[in-house]
Amino acid sequence: MLTAENIEALLQNSGNVLSPDGTKIGSIGEVYADDETGQPEWVTVKTGLFGTSESFVPLEGARIEGNDLVVPYDKDLVKDAPRVDADGHLEPAEEDRLYTHYQRSGGTRTYTDAASDATDDAMTRSEEQVNVRTEKQATGRARLRKYVTTENVTQTVPVQREEVRLEREPITDANRGDAMNGPDISEDEHEVTLHEERPVVEKETVPVERVRLNKEAVTDEATVDEEVRKEHIDTEGVDDTRR
Repeated sequence: MLTAENIEALLQNSGNVLSPDGTKIGSIGEVYADDETGQPEWVTVKTGLFGTSESFVPLEGARIEGNDLVVPYDKDLVKDAPRVDADGHLEPAEEDRLYTHYQRSGGTRTYTDAASDATDDAMTRSEEQVNVRTEKQATGRARLRKYVTTENVTQTVPVQREEVRLEREPITDANRGDAMNGPDISEDEHEVTLHEERPVVEKETVPVERVRLNKEAVTDEATVDEEVRKEHIDTEGVDDTRR
């Protein structure tokens, strides 16, 4: 149930009246309360160019959504409501016409304007302003991870081996003594050991580089596009020519 406090907050925030699908019908004008109970029952909606027309809408079934008031009627139904002067008081006959239009049943109570921003002979014009700030949010995490891969390394190294080579030398005066040393005819055998080099592989772990994560701040530009509402004041029957 809407209370006078709810309505006062909507008026102070220059709220709008919306249809159930969120379509703006118009801005909130005045609220009419029951003379007996003081409970808000009707709201006027400023429609037309510069809000020059006002339509009455029942508050029954309405709800508050942010700074706006959502009513259970579409825009065309509200705009086609019977023309009733928003003069601060709603007569029973006027109320009946409105109830018939909105297909609701009502009594014979009278209603009086319950809220108005006219506290003196001046009108306050307000407008919304956009205040943009920044906040830091976590967008991701980075980490360092080591893993092991295996690859083949091919190297060529020189290796040596011993081979047997037969050498013959003639008998000369220099070697005759060695040649004649021993029996004239005999059997004999000599054995020669051969050697060769083979590659021996040894592995060692050596550091090759150090890796770390560093953060740096990068400045970009973000464009903010937001709608703001402004109040405008028109005059009727007043010569506004500046001298």
